[in-house]
Amino acid sequence: MSSIAATMSQSQAMNSTISQRAQNAIVAGSKNLMWDVMNDLWCEKTNPNGFVNVGVAENVLMHDHLLSFINRKLDLPAKLLTYHDGPTGSVRLKRAVSAFIDRNFHPVQAVVPSQLFITNGVSSAIEHLSWAITEPGEGILLGRPFYGTFIPDMSRRPGATVIPVDFDDCDPFTAEAVQKYEQALLSFQETTGRKVRGLALCNPHNPLGRCYPRHVLVKLMKLCQKYQMHFISDEIYALSVWKNTVDQSPKPVDFVSALSIELTGIIDPQLVHTLWGMSKDFGANGLRLGVIVSQANRDVLAALTGLGLYSYASAVTEHLTSLLLEDFDFTDEYIRLNREKLSEHYACVAEQLKSNGIEYSTGANAAFFIWINLGKKYRELHPEVKDEEDVSDRVMELLLHKKVFLASGSLFGSEHGGWYRIVFSLPREYLQEAVRRIMAALEA
Repeated sequence: MSSIAATMSQSQAMNSTISQRAQNAIVAGSKNLMWDVMNDLWCEKTNPNGFVNVGVAENVLMHDHLLSFINRKLDLPAKLLTYHDGPTGSVRLKRAVSAFIDRNFHPVQAVVPSQLFITNGVSSAIEHLSWAITEPGEGILLGRPFYGTFIPDMSRRPGATVIPVDFDDCDPFTAEAVQKYEQALLSFQETTGRKVRGLALCNPHNPLGRCYPRHVLVKLMKLCQKYQMHFISDEIYALSVWKNTVDQSPKPVDFVSALSIELTGIIDPQLVHTLWGMSKDFGANGLRLGVIVSQANRDVLAALTGLGLYSYASAVTEHLTSLLLEDFDFTDEYIRLNREKLSEHYACVAEQLKSNGIEYSTGANAAFFIWINLGKKYRELHPEVKDEEDVSDRVMELLLHKKVFLASGSLFGSEHGGWYRIVFSLPREYLQEAVRRIMAALEA
């Protein structure tokens, strides 16, 4: 048998033993550019031809500070080598998270351990809630642009349908944008005959880096109450809010947690769920720990218990997180320093973008990325390009050719072509090299 025939035979045998869903996952996994980039990262001394990665939302600015604390405190007990307290979070960790949230999120009602469900990251938390509130095919509203991985998180295994919400020229952080959610809901229900069960919000926003005003959150909650939808507030960047010293408008607003809103007369508390984790605010993507806070819906938490086995945070991760969150002196100082550094690095990149004539979405004051319009700059440098032509793919190819990786707006549901997300929570020399390569790509 030829090698080609043998390969085909093996492929056919595999296809007969796994589902179509699993086959699709194999194809998707083989095309994940991000992991190729992560395995070939630029270093001026050891890998000068590697990728400059400003596309993955990691904050490395406080790594030394965090590791210094961990290495001083770490003393692992034998219990961590067991199944610990079970798959939904240890008693100690839930107490630590509850106290930390009470101190930093200013909830109307104190958060207690019984209202928490611990997962191995916020992605698992989002997937779990999608599974809990929808039947396959039912909808969850998500405003554009959005964090691209929300789509597979909510739909790949739970089977929910994510409904992207278009805003056209309406600012998504204003009360006027709420009617856009309602229009998307009515259109989906009319064309499919299926229910919309939830509205998911990333606050602070990824990729726009802005916070939702309190009155807009209230209006969105009222919409959820009207249609009996669950309000899911992903607040993974809640404490990464900083001072914008560069932009004049729009005026940034302070972060407001869903937990801090008095829900009486607004929405049934059973419909409100808040998410947080260690990946972003503590620059610890690798710890893999997330939390669902559902203060009034014991049924949802009970339903998720059976899934906990598949999102079991490691006992070591729980122990490290408990050590961190229990130390208020450390966390207060960490959050303060992190905010200062994020403000400085935002200013650094924003000024570089301005000096190179690259448009960006102004008014950010949270998280660690900037939404930039490389398509517009490419057109300015290449006037021969037709006005109606979408240059997003071409620009992405040029960026990859110059070995610089940004997150493409097409994967974030951008309503307009040519937009990308650049991460600025990286060393200054890294950011300077990134902008240099971006300009070289656009000029090519």
